[in-house]
Amino acid sequence: MRTVTFTMNISLDGYCDHTMFNPSEEVMEYFTATLREVDLLFFGRVMYQLMFPYWADVAQNQSGTAAENRFAERLTAIDRVVMSRSLNSVDEKTRIVRSNPAEELQKLKQQRGNKISVDSVSLLPELIQAGLIDEFQLVVHPVLVGQGRPLLNVGSLQERFHLKLVDTIAFRSGSMALHYLKQ
Repeated sequence: MRTVTFTMNISLDGYCDHTMFNPSEEVMEYFTATLREVDLLFFGRVMYQLMFPYWADVAQNQSGTAAENRFAERLTAIDRVVMSRSLNSVDEKTRIVRSNPAEELQKLKQQRGNKISVDSVSLLPELIQAGLIDEFQLVVHPVLVGQGRPLLNVGSLQERFHLKLVDTIAFRSGSMALHYLKQ
């Protein structure tokens, strides 16, 4: 059975708006390294549209820093599933699924392969409650943004979800990578 990892950037005050962060080269290298174990990305529509075509353009034109270019190349090489009722078209490495995200992820988890990386705040409560998230890789950035999408909305979980911290990495930028496993 494949491992499902939830990966996200987050501000110190708990918001997940990627446009509020400016990850250092070191953090970009960390994310590239985490993707080496991943062979499927599982997105909600909002995150998919935030990530693509931006990173596809960086990969094609090599328009970022060296670390951003490496991240973009790895990210765009991985197959993707996007959960969306409204998207009509996606790139050739992406498949649209219209409904039942937990059911779809459960099917994918049963297939042979490496890790599946989930990158969707909107789907997170449903996937946690279905018992599908095995680990969390959060990078906490030293910034207070005071607005945006919280990691979890108040009342979005029916019960507590206990995690075990298995690794931390302190970056020179002040960001911290936290790796948790489901208990």
